[in-house]
Amino acid sequence: MRIALAQLNTTVGDIDGNERLVREAYARAVEAGADLVVTPELSLTGYPPRDLLLRESFLRANREALARLASSVAGEAGLVVGFVGENPGRPGRPITNAAALLHRGRVVAVRSKTLLPTYDVFDEDRYFEPASDNTVIPWQGRRLGLTICEDLWNEAEHGVPGRYRPDPAAALVAGGADLLVNLSASPWHLGKEQRRRGLLTNVARRHRVPVVYCNLVGGNDELVFDGGSLAIDASGGCLAEATRFAPDLLVVDVGASAARPPAGMADEALLHDALVLGTRDYVRKCGFSSVVLGLSGGIDSALVAAIAVEALGPGNVRGLALPTEFSSRGSVDDARALAANLGIRFDVVPIQGAFEALKRQMGPLFEGRAEDTTEENLQARLRGVTLMAMSNKFGSLLLTTGNKSELAVGYCTLYGDMCGGLAVISDLPKTWVYRVARWVNRHREIIPVSSITKAPSAELRPNQTDQDSLPPYEVLDAILEAYVVEDRSPASIIAAGFAEADVRRVVRLIDLSEYKRRQAAPGLKVTSRAFGVGRRQPVAQRWREI
Repeated sequence: MRIALAQLNTTVGDIDGNERLVREAYARAVEAGADLVVTPELSLTGYPPRDLLLRESFLRANREALARLASSVAGEAGLVVGFVGENPGRPGRPITNAAALLHRGRVVAVRSKTLLPTYDVFDEDRYFEPASDNTVIPWQGRRLGLTICEDLWNEAEHGVPGRYRPDPAAALVAGGADLLVNLSASPWHLGKEQRRRGLLTNVARRHRVPVVYCNLVGGNDELVFDGGSLAIDASGGCLAEATRFAPDLLVVDVGASAARPPAGMADEALLHDALVLGTRDYVRKCGFSSVVLGLSGGIDSALVAAIAVEALGPGNVRGLALPTEFSSRGSVDDARALAANLGIRFDVVPIQGAFEALKRQMGPLFEGRAEDTTEENLQARLRGVTLMAMSNKFGSLLLTTGNKSELAVGYCTLYGDMCGGLAVISDLPKTWVYRVARWVNRHREIIPVSSITKAPSAELRPNQTDQDSLPPYEVLDAILEAYVVEDRSPASIIAAGFAEADVRRVVRLIDLSEYKRRQAAPGLKVTSRAFGVGRRQPVAQRWREI
């Protein structure tokens, strides 16, 4: 059987546009001789639709699109499409996360998702009724086991049992399935592709059946979907793998001998490509065509600018340097050199006069008090005002440039450098910022070397460096990984060899900075645990572990 995996970049809520993508992919697959065409999970609505699922008009439009698609499938090739189904067996939630097999103008079969993820960024149990059973579908001499994303994610890993009691894959194979088909919307984070391939290989080997897996690609809000659709033979060999971070149509003959899988990508390349795709899709799916950002001459803003140019083209990116008396000449020169290397428009807008005027205005209120972080934050907020004015005047989305390490410990200013519509690298720890920046420079100098090698500084007071206030980033990021990503206790982190003073300080700052993160721009998730919807901490609370 020849199967085409239509790896699509859908947009949440653009049901007509998504339907058009499915139609175009189906036509190309038929030309390639496919017997069956598979699309990603919820391909008609986009993923994740979240509370749009509570709107009847949205659900109705999704059903109407499915009916139109079914009537258009006139040839011998079948089409499997993800949509929002109805739950006929009330009580229970009224809708299901479903897949339909379309053939010869009608809906031949509908199957619903059994395992509904409700952890990290997922909240499917809020909306969908799980399938109570799932039976095989006879199709052109095969017996298909139709599954949706999480339905295959119940394998034991590293001796740890699966998350769920039901095992849809095992039940389908026991019912006679000789081919497992999976529609997926599996968001990417660093390391996800190896884990996913290992999981699918284990499923195929354990049940001795081929597995075809069609994954979503593209960015939707904070999530980035990498594609990488796979076809695995019954022995666990990789028949074929689709492109990463781009739409693709992967046509594979199930039953062919296994081919050698494509070469892997460096972690820095994966992170770069994920951030480029996430930025491009967020900007364009939100209706913008250009972006603006502040260029400090430091590594963070330089990397964000490079990503933006790769995503949107140099003509759609504008950088501003916003110096005060504390900004070094070298920083402005580095920002100018970066802009020249990228080919973007660059302006220098000094804010010293506005800063002095604001200090004079506040002087009577601050009388008798020494200057402190208040005056430092005034500079950051004046920069935010200026950049937001550019965003408003020219209709460009403002990109924030803070990294995960800064966001974790609150080393950022509300209504200042946190202003913006997208926080591009807010899930990239500072140590990874350096690694990705060096990867960007692998062929030629794009990011000035001095931006990479100089001590990081907010330049809000004389001779300031980040390490005046924070531990070295290698230490900070390791504690951040242990406390936030791995959910380890402070005591266990100290026992692992970290200085107690550093752990106490970092953990306290992370806990106290939740109120800032609650007001931050959406950020692109590229690690297994990001700040945002996947980490829900209360702001007004008094629990302390240390």
